[in-house]
Order: sequence, then C-alpha cells, then structure tokens
Amino acid sequence: MDTPTALGEFLRNRRALLQPEDVGLPAHGTRRRVPGLRREELALLAGVSITYYTHLEQGQSTNASDSVLDSLARALRLTADEHAHLRDLARPPKGKRVQSPRPEYARAATRRLIGAMPQVPAVVLDGRNNVLAWNPLGHALLAGHLDAASPEDPAARPNLTRMLFLDPHTRELYTDWRTEARTALSALRLVAGRHPDDRALAELIGSLMLQSPDFATLWSKHPVRDCTVGTKSMHHPAVGPLSLDFENLHLSDGTGHRMMLYSAPEGSPSDAALRLLAGLVADSQGQLLDTARSGGVSSNS
Repeated sequence: MDTPTALGEFLRNRRALLQPEDVGLPAHGTRRRVPGLRREELALLAGVSITYYTHLEQGQSTNASDSVLDSLARALRLTADEHAHLRDLARPPKGKRVQSPRPEYARAATRRLIGAMPQVPAVVLDGRNNVLAWNPLGHALLAGHLDAASPEDPAARPNLTRMLFLDPHTRELYTDWRTEARTALSALRLVAGRHPDDRALAELIGSLMLQSPDFATLWSKHPVRDCTVGTKSMHHPAVGPLSLDFENLHLSDGTGHRMMLYSAPEGSPSDAALRLLAGLVADSQGQLLDTARSGGVSSNS
C-alpha cells in the first residue's frame, strides 16, 4: 500500500463526510464543487496553515507532530481506531518492503490447543487473514466445502477475506453479508496502515481490488475499525441459523498470529445448532476412522 497516497485518501474521505454546519462553520449558502469541508476549513478547525495541511494531504510531509495529528483527529471527529490509523499513515516505517515473506505456520502447541477443544470452533490466522490451522469444528463451520488439510499448504491456504468476497459459499454463509464484509475490510485497513511494507498484504489487496467490485467500492470508502470481539449471524447449510459470539485472541509468542474462537450462550438455539454440528463432525470422523480400519484389514488379508 502506498502510504502517502493512503493518507491523502483517508483525509479527503473524512473531510467529505463533514458539512460546515456539522462543525459550527457558516455554509455561506454557496454551492460546493465537492462534498464536505474544504481544505481551508479543516485547516482552520485544526489550527494549522492551509499550506501545511495541503502538503500533508498530498503526502509531502511525513513528520507531523502528535499535536497536529490530535488536532486533525478532533476536527474530523475521528474514532479512536481512526485516530490510531491516522497516526500509522502519517508516520510510515522507514524500512524497505519485504519482497518475499517466508511462509508462516501455526506452532505445534497452538495446533494441539485448538485440537483439544472439539466443542469450540477455532481458527488460527496470520495478520493477512490466511488460515494457518483450524480444528475440525472450525473447518466445518466456516469452510466445510474446502479440503480440511488446505491450511497446511502455503500455496493453497484459504484466506478469510478473499473467501468473503470471492467464494459463493462464504457469501451465502453470512446472513448480513454486507455488514460482515464492511467489518472485515475495516479491520484490514487497520492492518494495512500498520504494515505498509508488507508485500504479500499489498498483493492481496491489489488482487481483491481487481477481482471484486464490492471490495473496490468498500475500500474506496476507507472504513477503519478494530474488531476483536462481536457477533456473527450465519445460516449454515447443515444446521441452519446461528448467532455466534467471536473473540480474536492475539498470541503472545511474537508471531502476530491470533486465534478466532466462536461460542453461543448455553441453552440457546445457536448453542443447540453448534452442538449438532459438532456431532456431525464427530460422526464424520468416526466414519473415516472405520473406513481406514476396514481398509487396513482388507489389505492384510
């Protein structure tokens, strides 16, 4: 991601969302060529010169002070997540973009942990939303139509963001797809702002821009929001409607990986449906084991 360009896009987008009357400025009754605040109006509100603000919006200044960024955040009425994103864009890291990032893998201990939770759908993700591992229930919940072993091959790994926009099965899984898509893209914006030197992430975003008009439209709106907990509404093809709470647990091993865990209130219809899905998974695994055993017997006879 080109950070100076992204900074300008973000500032222009947020300017366009505010009208003069929203921030106590006179509208003067004149017709505006572009929606929202003018540059000079935002500069006035933030207490900076129009020249300095123009340079910042054009990506010609990368040394904005905390006080300037804080003033802009207040003037634009940014949320805490948007404020943090502004800081990331205004102060990109000095390092070079990583050309060929090495494939990442979930640690063996992490795999054992999610495997020991057969009643809890669990998925291990990297910072780009690539699936590094999942337990059988996590696989059945999110992507039962895909090979369960696909996360083991870096070239074939599912990516939850790519699936959300390009995989018909995943689009149909979510009851309110547009809300889910906006949430996922908002979180991806934060990650992209923090890691502008990540080539693989930039390639993912670029490919989605080309392949998905929905992604391109949402990306242009520059939504920004961290999403570590919440609720997902689904309609699973095997067990029907599900309303599941989710939590993103960031691992403390320095990898940047996180576990996505799903649950439902005990005794709720979603809890019953989730237990039913867990039973179907257990039955399927039992059948595979029986098949393997019978095959072994016949081969030795």
